[in-house]
Amino acid sequence: MEKFHDDMIPHFSSCKSPQAMVGALAKTYYAEKMGLDPAKIYVVSVMPCTAKKFEIIRSKEMRSSGFQDVDTSLTTRELARMIKQSGINFKALAEEQPDHLLGAYTGAGTIFGATGGVMEAALRTSHFLITGENPERIDFQKTRGLEGVKEGKTVIGGHEIRFAVAHGLGNVETVLTRVREARDAGTEPPYHFIEVMACPGGCVGGGGQPYGVTDKLRAKRAAGLYQEDQAGLWRCAHENPYIQKLYEDFLGEPLGEKSEQLLHTSYRPRATYRR
Repeated sequence: MEKFHDDMIPHFSSCKSPQAMVGALAKTYYAEKMGLDPAKIYVVSVMPCTAKKFEIIRSKEMRSSGFQDVDTSLTTRELARMIKQSGINFKALAEEQPDHLLGAYTGAGTIFGATGGVMEAALRTSHFLITGENPERIDFQKTRGLEGVKEGKTVIGGHEIRFAVAHGLGNVETVLTRVREARDAGTEPPYHFIEVMACPGGCVGGGGQPYGVTDKLRAKRAAGLYQEDQAGLWRCAHENPYIQKLYEDFLGEPLGEKSEQLLHTSYRPRATYRR
């Protein structure tokens, strides 16, 4: 987006990715709560995305904790290979609980991995922020599926919200062309909110995932995420009590000074690669 669509930078979300947010919080909030020296914390992320390897050093905001927030980013394929090489038998490992300071998650977080999942999670919380109530129907079916461009609208508290979901870079071009045409014609933008994912199917089909992915596999992986979302204790991001406590004890208010420093980033035009 910075290389090919820098005219859209004013409209980019400034939120960091989940990887970058966790890295920043691990070396600030987690370190503070656990009484640890952040200089001695080594953060390793496991991601379905090869681009995450660049992201951890992409800008000064990736050192918002005072250290490099995420030290190493592995792909899921790399981790699987390491597990096999090490001869680890998962069936023989004892069950353990994650550290709940940052270990609990909602269904809205889970579905981030499928195309349309970010949009659906945002619409759930948008409904709450506008009306003060969660939507009666948590599931937004219009955001789901493997269609290259998904468009829809929903009415929340009397406000019509128009959205688009695009995955695969060719489909991203299609959506942005529609936005530019409206801008150049001086007409109302076709969408209020756009979700873009570079990889077909979203992160479930990411470049760091096991080889041999097909649309059938992408659909199965997405279905697994939606199933976990449906079975979860909390399905909306704003319901996570650990995130509520994070803001109460450490960050203050959303978009406050500390949350802006740790959880947000900026963008700039970048040159394309030279051949």
